[in-house]
Amino acid sequence: MPQRQPFTALCRAAARRPATGRADLHVHTSYSDGTYTPEEILSLARRSGLSAVAITDHDTFSGVAPARLAAIGTGVEIIPGAEVTCDFDGRELHLLAYFCEPTAGRLAAALDRLRAHRLGRFWDMVDRLAACGVRLDQAALEEHARQGTVGRRHLAAMLVESRRARSLREAFHRYLGDQGQVALPKLRLPVAEALELVHEAGGVASWAHPPYDGTRDALARLREMGLDAVEVEYPGHRPARVRQLRLWAAELGLAVTGGSDCHGAGPRAVGSRSITAAELEALRRLTCR
Repeated sequence: MPQRQPFTALCRAAARRPATGRADLHVHTSYSDGTYTPEEILSLARRSGLSAVAITDHDTFSGVAPARLAAIGTGVEIIPGAEVTCDFDGRELHLLAYFCEPTAGRLAAALDRLRAHRLGRFWDMVDRLAACGVRLDQAALEEHARQGTVGRRHLAAMLVESRRARSLREAFHRYLGDQGQVALPKLRLPVAEALELVHEAGGVASWAHPPYDGTRDALARLREMGLDAVEVEYPGHRPARVRQLRLWAAELGLAVTGGSDCHGAGPRAVGSRSITAAELEALRRLTCR
């Protein structure tokens, strides 16, 4: 994988700030496609002055327990979460599931299916790359596969490391993106089913990073299916889009969420986007319905 800035250097570069009551509800760890371990995420959350951080790895809750263990005695709340891959009107949609019981039967089984498909898709794309004359290090591939939740980002990083692409962007454009040479479809849960499973597991669900062509009508339809919240604070959202999403959420009676979508070192740092303590409590209260 590309060389990342040493974690200790990141910590030295950031002055620790007092807790602000703010929460970053969208963070990935090494248990999916992030480069930071749960313990490193916890340290960065403290450095950023966060009072709470949600671990939201793709289709897994596996990073939550080690993050909670690391958070003991720190005053930082670790919120259990997962980013669930869904289908809505034939397009990919991601739900951020919060406060779920990670071992809840039907949700856990559905996430197991998604991860199993991810792993098979990973090896199928490796085979397709080989057919294109691009062979990657087998030991590194097997190490990624052992992590459990693998995908295109891991392959993109290896393509950059092996100098078959100059950047992650090029790796996706040339090989791995939806129009790339080795692209394969991803298994997605119907969004109505995913919402039902999240609620059955005691959780609440937010529409992650709604695209710019995501409309109020689409949000209203999801609300009718059981959607609880919408992600308004997000690195890719311009101020006008944030205001628009907040207005729609208020009109439709939805809670709001927000976060950095941190995957590692870079502009999407832990705590770079967040919501207030009051907004977090409004989301939490929905679990009591």
